Amino acid sequence: MFFLLVVLNRFISFFIENSIFYIIFLKTFSGGSIYDIMKKFTNSIYKEIQMGESNFVLKVEAACQKKEELYTASKARYAVRSMFAGAFLTMSTAVGIVGADLLNTFLPGSGRFLFPFIFAWGLVYLLFLNSELTTSNMMYLTAGVYLKKINWKKALEILLYCTFFNLVGALFLAFLFSQTSAFANLNPKGFLGSVVEMKLQRSNQLVFFEGVVANIFVNIAILSYLFFKDETAKVLMALSAIYMFVFLTNEHIAANFASFSLATFNSISKDLPHLEFFNVLRHYAVTFVGNWVGGGMIMGLAYAWLNRTKTIYKD
Repeated sequence: MFFLLVVLNRFISFFIENSIFYIIFLKTFSGGSIYDIMKKFTNSIYKEIQMGESNFVLKVEAACQKKEELYTASKARYAVRSMFAGAFLTMSTAVGIVGADLLNTFLPGSGRFLFPFIFAWGLVYLLFLNSELTTSNMMYLTAGVYLKKINWKKALEILLYCTFFNLVGALFLAFLFSQTSAFANLNPKGFLGSVVEMKLQRSNQLVFFEGVVANIFVNIAILSYLFFKDETAKVLMALSAIYMFVFLTNEHIAANFASFSLATFNSISKDLPHLEFFNVLRHYAVTFVGNWVGGGMIMGLAYAWLNRTKTIYKD
């Protein structure tokens, strides 16, 4: 799209400044040629494209500016947007848990195929409803720092603030769900209890690499949302990328905020020996670092570097 706009702009400007009569007759008879004129025209387009920012850089700049401006002007509003992200993921997690348990009663093990699909809608909600998610901010803010669109200290401050209020939002919704009939009689051996115990028994090394992979998938969804124009395509790409990391049980800090909080406020918590405060903090900390490497370094920094170029190959 950027390329087409530049070409159209240059084409109109060129022919306003140089009439058809002037190009074909005067320049030809004065020693020039149509080939030379068109070459000049093409070179001017190429130079303008080289000088222009890529769509990715423009999107990152706009996102960083918007986040920093809101955070500076009203931390309360930024906190609420961050809470909504944690809340939306907790909502889809809760529905997925109930659906997985129900499906497992008919076909044991099949709930693992259903849960990721339902969970993925939480990301669709927060994307379209302008919520602030820590794992997508890892990509935006890391790229923004590299491209000098935001100060690294401010970026880190915003990221940590967002992460904390993602957790607050998850805790709030998890408490609400604990008061509902759907969560009144969960089985400790059911989907939620099994997943939480499995995750909390993992070593730091395993959690780290699971976190790296998870946020690569997540930011494939985020980049697709940025680049695609069609709303249906955005939804399908988001659903597919999120489904994959959840199906693989990779570690995503905001998703873990949701599942661990739902387990904590439920009566099954007493039957989950690894759901212990310091073990949960350990898990969160390692997951955060892994997510930052995957989303910030591998996706954000790499795409920022790819688009910081004078060539026309930009996103």
